[in-house]
Amino acid sequence: MLVTLKELLKEAEVEKRAVGAFNVPNMECLRGVIQAAEDLNVPVIIQHAEVHENLITIEEIGPLMVAYAKNAKVPVAVHLDHGASLTACLKAIKLGFTSIMYDASLKDYETNVKETSELVKIAHSVNVSVEAELGEMTNSAIAGGEGRESSLSDFGNVDLFTNPQQAEDFIEATKVDCLAISFGTVHGKYMFEPKLDFERIAEIRSTTQRKPLVMHGGSGVSEEDYRKAISQGIRKINYYTYMNMAAGDALKKKVINNSSTEIFFDELSLLATDAIKENVIQALKIFNGL
Repeated sequence: MLVTLKELLKEAEVEKRAVGAFNVPNMECLRGVIQAAEDLNVPVIIQHAEVHENLITIEEIGPLMVAYAKNAKVPVAVHLDHGASLTACLKAIKLGFTSIMYDASLKDYETNVKETSELVKIAHSVNVSVEAELGEMTNSAIAGGEGRESSLSDFGNVDLFTNPQQAEDFIEATKVDCLAISFGTVHGKYMFEPKLDFERIAEIRSTTQRKPLVMHGGSGVSEEDYRKAISQGIRKINYYTYMNMAAGDALKKKVINNSSTEIFFDELSLLATDAIKENVIQALKIFNGL
């Protein structure tokens, strides 16, 4: 069932849980994520990240995402992740996406407010939800790809974290439906154990009248930290790198263990789908308090 992000986050707020949001740049990811959500009977968000255009274009994968969402047995929002331009966001809306993220977080604050506000007006006029980002998310040196490139000194740098008072002003000015915040997570594989600023999450929630908050760089966070972040007000968790790695590990084992026999790609495709599904199931159980 195709729904908006705003609908899912409203229910998540009432039930004090988070909705899992998974990038799906191929059929194995798309099928694995939907199957995992249906097996657990929980809602889910499927995303196309603009940074994955080198893997598959939104014109190719977008219609499939919308079709799978419509046919799913659970509520599914179809979301553009890290849209960097008005053109990309409008393209997603025209394809039937029910939410978009416009990411102007690396621009100056005034530009972020101005451009996000304009996008919100357009999206809300056609019942499309909008996520924005405030503060700077960094990339891991391994399997990164979103946010700016990082140095070791960036990890845990509170100067890059979201300012609670600025978050209040930003949400009031832009009218976004949810806000991605920086509080210690990174995109990609963690090189060090993340040190998350949970007090900052709570303070931002307090200043923004309990607006739904989003965790980017959700892969690789411990179960304890997931649950604590959710208790403080995180309502959407982006997750991709570690489910991608789970599929890669499954295929690696298959190839190594069957090096002397033929290997057919369709078998590998199903194996990857199953590995993604199992990894996503474990994440969704935590996000939904199961």
